[in-house]
Amino acid sequence: MPSACGRRWFVVLPDREPAPAVAASLASYACHTLTHASGRPWLVGCWPADQEVTTRAGAVRLAALGPSDLTPETLAAHGTAVDGAAGSFHLLASDGGEVYARGTAPGTRRLFTAAVGQVTVAADRASTLAWLTGAEIDRSRLALRMLLPAFPFPYETVSMWRGVVPVPPHQALRLGSDGRVRSERWWCPPASDLPLDEAAPLLRTALRAAIASRVRPGQVWGADLSGGMDSTSVCFLAHQAGAELVAVTLQWSAPANEDARYARLAAGHLPGLTHLVCPSAQLPQPFTGASDRRPAGEEPTPVLRYRAQQERLAQVLAGHGARRRLSGHGGDHVVTPPAAYVHPLLRRSPRTGVAHAMAHRALRRRPLSATARALLSDRSLPRWLRQQAAALEAVRRDRAPDFGWGPPPALPSWATGRARELAAAALREAAESTEPLGSDRGTHAWVHQARLAGIDAAHLADAGMQARLPVEAPFCDDAVLAACLRVRPEEAGHPASYKPLLAAALRGIVPPALLQRTTKDHSSQEWYAGLAAQRPALAAWAEDSRLVAAGLAEPGALRRAFLAPALLRGGCAELEHTLGLEQWLRDLESHPHPGHLKEHACEPDT
Repeated sequence: MPSACGRRWFVVLPDREPAPAVAASLASYACHTLTHASGRPWLVGCWPADQEVTTRAGAVRLAALGPSDLTPETLAAHGTAVDGAAGSFHLLASDGGEVYARGTAPGTRRLFTAAVGQVTVAADRASTLAWLTGAEIDRSRLALRMLLPAFPFPYETVSMWRGVVPVPPHQALRLGSDGRVRSERWWCPPASDLPLDEAAPLLRTALRAAIASRVRPGQVWGADLSGGMDSTSVCFLAHQAGAELVAVTLQWSAPANEDARYARLAAGHLPGLTHLVCPSAQLPQPFTGASDRRPAGEEPTPVLRYRAQQERLAQVLAGHGARRRLSGHGGDHVVTPPAAYVHPLLRRSPRTGVAHAMAHRALRRRPLSATARALLSDRSLPRWLRQQAAALEAVRRDRAPDFGWGPPPALPSWATGRARELAAAALREAAESTEPLGSDRGTHAWVHQARLAGIDAAHLADAGMQARLPVEAPFCDDAVLAACLRVRPEEAGHPASYKPLLAAALRGIVPPALLQRTTKDHSSQEWYAGLAAQRPALAAWAEDSRLVAAGLAEPGALRRAFLAPALLRGGCAELEHTLGLEQWLRDLESHPHPGHLKEHACEPDT
């Protein structure tokens, strides 16, 4: 169940004297306070009581916050060396005056630090620290958020506020009682060396454990059932775990879409399932409520485009007794590697590498010359970042995709020269100190892709908390990602097959007809119809754009994009990040106080 107040946040305090004053400033907002052995406050915040595991022995305090299969006994036995546990949780410790804290490798559970007066503290939400410190928005971060198609590494985890510093998801934080702050790597990707038939059982075990760490027999759970492999797999595993499922299928209007047909086929194999099919015409259009101001999230996100629609679906699920919701989000990102795996494959096994390269080239219609250049390039990550910075500074650039360290970033046509300067400077700065996430660009790109999914899963979870129906995305768990990364990428990523790793993992659990699906529905008609319905609101946005005021967008070009998105070269995706930015800035302006910090009568338990 959600926390008593329906919110989730916490602050981590070092075991030193200035910290109690910070705790006192948060006391009226908090449901829980855990203390160091010294009696000083250690953890202050709100979180579900059934997602807290704690233990203590002498001066040592340990806590895991979030769904997991941990018990006080296993936590005490392994301490901060806990490895392979199912679920998605923060791991925290207080030991002899030193604090240890880490989140999750995919970024679903994050950490940030900031200096509050004379003491450095950590929190799971950047906005909490921004409020405590009075931090201002960093304009260079706004420019980075305009980048397409995705946020380049390492800026996918960056805070939007000056002075609020992210802890990289693969690193753990240590706060000393003497004021020292340091980080250390706690997670590395495993070797991707197993054949598909050996890796698939690992994924099946990890997904089962991920579901079991959340679901209890007899509980009523809402679930997305799109008919695609990811959500379908989650539903079958939750059904096996004993959940009473209320599954919802969103039926888009395009005539060739097949979600509803596959979802009904799945429902027929799940006895006791309550299956709700919701045609998109009966739900709020995308971007409904764009003019309504509400507390801002942690950062801008395109997820907001379906906010009203998802809130309605949450109401429907809650009306059928669901108190939490399972999502297949992240499956696309963790079970299939990006095409960058071909680069190291070509060097390890030239014949196989060439075959995979030609298959990817044919699928994406890439020029042969651009494909060859990308595969022959041995640019390091720092050099790649500097090259992307140089390309950003030019108004026009070669947009041919490659097999590099990530999708080549670009700015939309309405970005100003100043936006380009700020984004390029940030990329050059990252090149000076950034190390890749894996031993080669294929592993790095796969982990980065999973991290983008994990951060979006955190956005979905926040939106679910606001709708009073928390969302869980088990594909974004540490153990599930680790299981996926064990497979040889060429066996999981060949474009001639569709999610072969997941299909092999769920064989015998999900009917073959569902595992053999290779199509994916789209919602383009709804997207454009939603924008058309919001044209008056978007026209008003164009007149007093916050991005224009910040010097990051050209007013004329932005207005044309808002009012005629069908004319954009990059289609709807080109506009989404900018719309998310505008909406977030307006929400933040209207609600400067974080929405999760609300005074309530709940007495803190120490």
